[in-house]
Amino acid sequence: MAAIYSMTAFARETAETEQGALTVEIRTVNHRYLDCSFKLPDALRNLEIRLRQQAAAKLARGKLECLFRLQPQAAQAPALAINHEQMMRVIVAATTVATALSQAQPINPLEVLQFPGVCSVAEADEEALQASAAALFDAALESLVENRAREGAKLAAMIQDRLGQVEVETAATRELLPELKQQQRARLLARLAELEVEVDSDRLEQELVYLAQKADVDEELDRLHTHVEEVRRTLDQGGPCGRRLDFLMQELNREANTLSSKSIASSNTHSAVQLKVLIEQMREQIQNIE
Repeated sequence: MAAIYSMTAFARETAETEQGALTVEIRTVNHRYLDCSFKLPDALRNLEIRLRQQAAAKLARGKLECLFRLQPQAAQAPALAINHEQMMRVIVAATTVATALSQAQPINPLEVLQFPGVCSVAEADEEALQASAAALFDAALESLVENRAREGAKLAAMIQDRLGQVEVETAATRELLPELKQQQRARLLARLAELEVEVDSDRLEQELVYLAQKADVDEELDRLHTHVEEVRRTLDQGGPCGRRLDFLMQELNREANTLSSKSIASSNTHSAVQLKVLIEQMREQIQNIE
C-alpha cells in the first residue's frame, strides 16, 4: 500500500552558519492547491523562487507557511574596516572649518565614523548563506513529508475502519430487504381486508409490484459497495488522492440519501442515517488528505 499524506504537519530545522544560527520552520494546512508563503531575512530575499521550486517538487497540495530566522552570534559580528585616508581628509577639513569659526565644538569621533567612505562593514558571504538556507529548507521538507505520511497513515486507517462499518450496515440492510417487502405486502393486504372493499386482483398485484419496485434498493446497495471498493483502491494507490476521495464521498452520500428516501421501515431509516454519519466522518478527515 502506497503512502497517504496528510496536509497538516510541522517541521523545524536549525544549522550553524558563518553568519549565525539559521532556523527554518515550515507549517502546512489543508488547501485546494499548493500555496506557499515565505518570511525571509533580507539576506535570503533572492532565495524565494528556489524555495518555491523545492516545495513544489515534494508537495502537491496544502497551504505552506515558511519562516526563516538568522540570529548572529556576538563573536561572529563582522569587523569594522576604517578607510584611514578618507578619515584624515574628513579630520583635516573639519579642523580647517573649526579654525575659521570663533566658537567651534570639538570634533566628534562618532560623527567622523558616520561620514560616507570612512567606515564600512565587511560584507557577509550571502551566496554561502543562501546555499545553507536551501539545504536546510530541503531537510525541513523531508521531515515535513515524513510527518505528513505518519498523519496520513492514521487518516487512512480511520477511513478503512469506517468503510468496514459502511459494509456492515449495507449487508444488514440487504439481508432484511426480503422480509421488509413481505411485511409491506402483508400490511397492505391486511388494510384492505379491514376496509372490506373488493379489489381487482390483477390491479392489486400491479400495485404491489409497483410498491416493491419503489422500495427496492438493491441497485443503491450495489453502488455503495462499488464506491466502497473504489475508495479502498484509491487508498491503496496512495499519493495525492484527496480530491478523488472527496468526490467518492459525494457519491456515497448520494446513495445513502436515496436509501433514506426509499425507506419502508424504521430499521432502514436508522441504517441510512448511520451511513450518512459514517460518510460525513470520512469526508471531514479526507479534507486533510493531500
